Amino acid sequence: MIILVLNCGSSSAKYQLFDMTTEKVLASGIVERVGTEDAILKYHRFDGHKVEKVEPVKDHVAAISFILSILVSPGDGVIKSAADINAVGHRVVHGGEKFTASAVIGEAVMTQLGECVELAPLHNPANIKGILACQTAMPGTPQVAVFDTAFHHKMPDYAYLYGLPYEMYTKYGVRRYGFHGTSHRYVADRAARLMGKPLSDVKLVTCHLGNGCSSAAVSGGVSVDTTMGFTPAEGLLMGTRCGDIDPAALLFVMTREELTNGKTNDLINKKSGLLGISGVSNDMREIEAAVEAGNSRAEAALNIFCYRVKKYIGAYAAAMNGLDAVVFTGGIGENSSIVRHRVCAGLEFMGIELDPELNHRREKSERFLDRGGSVRVMIIPTNEELVIARDTLDLVSS
Repeated sequence: MIILVLNCGSSSAKYQLFDMTTEKVLASGIVERVGTEDAILKYHRFDGHKVEKVEPVKDHVAAISFILSILVSPGDGVIKSAADINAVGHRVVHGGEKFTASAVIGEAVMTQLGECVELAPLHNPANIKGILACQTAMPGTPQVAVFDTAFHHKMPDYAYLYGLPYEMYTKYGVRRYGFHGTSHRYVADRAARLMGKPLSDVKLVTCHLGNGCSSAAVSGGVSVDTTMGFTPAEGLLMGTRCGDIDPAALLFVMTREELTNGKTNDLINKKSGLLGISGVSNDMREIEAAVEAGNSRAEAALNIFCYRVKKYIGAYAAAMNGLDAVVFTGGIGENSSIVRHRVCAGLEFMGIELDPELNHRREKSERFLDRGGSVRVMIIPTNEELVIARDTLDLVSS
């Protein structure tokens, strides 16, 4: 079965085409600057052949048509026609409490997706645009929505409720939802396999560290707690997001700086985190270079980042009454030996024994980084698109 996986942003459309017989990626790429006269299509075929084009792409319908045209083109494509695509799987950021698992998209699901927009006004509308665009470009092709929040839906109420009046939850759905669910789900499964144990028997802290960051406590394959909350702004320090903050401090800043709600949202999501503290960049590679050059604010940003990851590892080990492994994934988690070293340093009392040589080795593969202590440490490159493709296959097959 051939499955197209789409992740649509407000001005972009990322894609991967899978042959699910072998789970092989036939082609992948992105359309950037959707809605402009100089949109960029990037295409990478499985054999290394690459294409980059600049053309007008007025909307997501045009972006999907653009993608389909190159997938079927005689010189560059990998399929004969769009009819060869058996189903489309969509990444949808927020499913609220309505969606606790992936869902085949029909009229009722589309209505419910619309009701979730207020929970993710920056992300869900773009995801919905991608779905509507596929319905226009590929009428009759089954589509599946796979939600970032779904993996966390089994969290107990004491983990997801906030200390606000209960009516704020019942009236408005204000609670912890968690995100990066497909990533945490994928690496948890791979970690158990790497350890040679059933997923049901292991307790893991999975650390998805990129420009957006979250950790999850995964016990027996179930997310029992996670750092992101009602929105992705809570929890760990991130590239431009502040993470955990005293809400009264934010009210204080709003008053002193005379910030509107919109400007405050911009402050905590786009101007804070590594960028805001360091004054250098939201890119960890540039932060590390600045630290090497003696930049004290960059050093502070790096220390805060690593401290918060370490703190949650300890907290989640307590929440699960034990810990079998810590998993690093995402751009920073997979590539920064400095971050992994600083996170694990001082956790020897828990049975974490990072091996410096293994930690500094640069390999794009899943592997252990420890000396074989009671708590394993590993890198597992995430593959959210494959999770989406697998869920799509399961649902359309059944």
